[in-house]
Amino acid sequence: MRKRILVTGGAGFLGSHLCTRLVNEGNDVICLDNFFTGNKENIEHLIGNPFFEVIRHDVTLPIYLEVDEIYNLACPASPPHYQFDPVATTKTSVMGAINMLGLAKRCKAKILQASTSEVYGDPEIHPQTEEYRGSVNPTGIRACYDEGKRCAETLFFDYYRQHGVDIKVMRIFNTYGPNMDPYDGRVVSNFIVQALKSENLTIYGDGTQSRSFCYVDDLIEGMIGLMNSRDGFTGPVNIGNPGEFTMLELAQKIIDITGSSSKITFHPLPQDDPMQRQPDITLAKNELGWEPTISLEAGLEKTIGYFKSTL
Repeated sequence: MRKRILVTGGAGFLGSHLCTRLVNEGNDVICLDNFFTGNKENIEHLIGNPFFEVIRHDVTLPIYLEVDEIYNLACPASPPHYQFDPVATTKTSVMGAINMLGLAKRCKAKILQASTSEVYGDPEIHPQTEEYRGSVNPTGIRACYDEGKRCAETLFFDYYRQHGVDIKVMRIFNTYGPNMDPYDGRVVSNFIVQALKSENLTIYGDGTQSRSFCYVDDLIEGMIGLMNSRDGFTGPVNIGNPGEFTMLELAQKIIDITGSSSKITFHPLPQDDPMQRQPDITLAKNELGWEPTISLEAGLEKTIGYFKSTL
C-alpha cells in the first residue's frame, strides 16, 4: 500500500536523499522546504514524477495536509547557516516541532524527528550513549541549534506522553556525501573544496579534535529503519558511524584521494566546538539491526566525485 509521506527540509542534503529513496520505494512523497538552505537542484530529478510534489513553506507556520508519516528534517545544520539568523534557527526547531507534532496528532501519523549529536554538546563521556544528558552551553553561539534541538526532543516526548503521538527520535552524527552544499562550512565539504582548488586546508584548533563520519546512504538506511521500527520504540537512538578520525587524519585522507598539492594550515578553535564526537550505536544495532557499511575512504571517493562534477 502506497504511503503518503511528508519530508520537511526535503530539498536539503539529507532530505533530498530521503525523498529519492522514499519515491523509489513506491511512496507518495511531499517535499516541504523554504529553500533557505535547501536546493532545487537536489530534487530536480524527481520533478515531474506523479508521486512527488514540492511545497515552498516554512515549518514555523502551520500547514494542513493529510499524511501517514512525517520526517521532520527542516533546520539549517551547519554552523555558518544556523548562526546566520540564530533566532530563526531556534524558531525552526521549536515552532517547527510544535507544528509538525500538531499535524501528526490530527492525522494520527507517525513522526520522526531528525535530532542531532549536538544535544550532547562538548561531551564529558566518550563515546556518547543515548543515556548521556550532554554538556551544552545554553548561552553560547551554538545554542540556537543545540538547545533548539534539545527542546524539540522535549516536545516530541511530551506529545508522546500527553497525546499518544507515535514518535521516533534519531540523533544524527556527522554525515557527508553527494548533495552537500560545497560552501556550507562543514569540515568535509570545506576540505574537499579546498583540496580540489589546491588551496590550503584550514584546520581549526590543533587538529587533534575528532569526529565520526557517516556516509549519507548508511544514514538514510538507519533513518528509514527507525521509522519502520517496532511499535513503542521511540528512541532517541544514535545514528552515525563509530569510526573516529582526527581533523588531521581527515585532511590528509582528502589530500591523498584528490592528489592535491594543498598544505594544511591551523586557525583558532571556534567557541564551544566539541573536542570529541563518537556515537555508541549499540541501541541501533540491537533495535534496528543497523550499522554503517561504507568506509570513510569509499564514501570520500564518491563525495569527491560529486564535488568534481559540480564545482
